[in-house]
Amino acid sequence: MTTETAPQPLSVLSEEEELFRQTVREFAETEIGPYVHEMDVAAEMRPDLIEKFFALGLMGIEVPEQYGGAGGSIFLATLAIEEMARVDASAAIYVDVHNTLVNNALMRWGTDEQKSRYLPRMTTGLLGAFALSEPASGSDAFALEARATQDGDDWLITGRKFWITSGAEAGIFIVFATVDPDKGYKGITAFLVERDFPGLAIGKREKKLGIRASSTVEVILEECRVPAANVLGPVGQGYKISIETLNEGRIGIGAQMIGVAQGALDAATKYIKERHQFGRAIADFQGVQFQVAEMATQLEAARLMVYNAARLKDAGLPFTREAAMAKLFSSETANRIAGQALELFGGYGYSQEYPAEKFFRDAKIGVIYEGTSNMQLQTIAKLHLK
Repeated sequence: MTTETAPQPLSVLSEEEELFRQTVREFAETEIGPYVHEMDVAAEMRPDLIEKFFALGLMGIEVPEQYGGAGGSIFLATLAIEEMARVDASAAIYVDVHNTLVNNALMRWGTDEQKSRYLPRMTTGLLGAFALSEPASGSDAFALEARATQDGDDWLITGRKFWITSGAEAGIFIVFATVDPDKGYKGITAFLVERDFPGLAIGKREKKLGIRASSTVEVILEECRVPAANVLGPVGQGYKISIETLNEGRIGIGAQMIGVAQGALDAATKYIKERHQFGRAIADFQGVQFQVAEMATQLEAARLMVYNAARLKDAGLPFTREAAMAKLFSSETANRIAGQALELFGGYGYSQEYPAEKFFRDAKIGVIYEGTSNMQLQTIAKLHLK
């Protein structure tokens, strides 16, 4: 007879994790909640909220304490993103990109000097953005046309970056450019480019279906001068940096999607208890109950997949396949749940006076950015069959 303790389910949180979750939930409900509709209509995030994200410590969750961060885990970042997306997916993506892409890349690939120079600022007010996509390179992210040429002790970068999340407010960008087109992906290099470097400009802002308050912009580089000290990682290793960074980023998108799904399910559950038809609450009808049960089951499965990927990453174990699975399943689940939630609202679900239509719009991006569903399937199949 064994005396070993059975492992806890992934959805069971430690006291520290539960306290952190509750803190972020309260912040999201009280500080973000009242402005969600206003920001969605205006298609703009309130600057004071971004300042509060930094003040609460949400922008340096994994950053070591020596640089002003919390020294936490990707799992804590996952909880923060989930709880914020439950209230507003636009707010969540600022925290997501800054933590899982920008901070993560700098912590993993930056020199000690780069970390000392930037991370203390990136935990207190310097917002980051990840500039990889271009007009001609989406899923084929490495068909980059941006070029970087050496000029003395500097590099000159010329190119256009599209779909750059948080770009309107960002003060620093991780820009990917090719230093030698003849080398293909082995010529791609990453650069730390500050907003005020000569030659960088912010172009048009996209008008989007969902996550409207999150800025998505074009970044234009015209012989943007970048010091050699701002090359991130070895020259020619940009491909590796972007791939490995996006692997963790997919966990963040998974967290965002389960947050959106939870918000949609919460809103629908509240509504069907209050809405009466044929003399009783809609929630009393078995057909509706079964729909809600299916939604809750799908959401729990998605949550466990996202949590599992985060736990694996924190444990230093392989997680690429699991992250792709989590991103795939959670984004498609969020779309199903948000769509079903809207239908449970009936005609009111189509009205902007109720939250269902916003959750529906916000969910759609999950199957597109940081790797479409087809790209996740390709990754999963490749790793499964190797």
